Amino acid sequence: MKQSKRFSLNSVDWKSIGMGLLKTSIGASLTYLTKDVLPNVDWGVYGPVAVPVWTALVNIIWKWIQGK
Repeated sequence: MKQSKRFSLNSVDWKSIGMGLLKTSIGASLTYLTKDVLPNVDWGVYGPVAVPVWTALVNIIWKWIQGK
């Protein structure tokens, strides 16, 4: 994998950024769906933690499926 020069981004960088955005979007979507599926659950102060937790789980599953 070729590294990009300082203050520039190559196609590998953009692919990594895109994959990160995709995983974050999936995590945010799962958080939104969880809110709708479990409307009686009050997350309280832990509400903002739901997106990173879902995103981490998506990333773990993604790595597990890839097998790398």
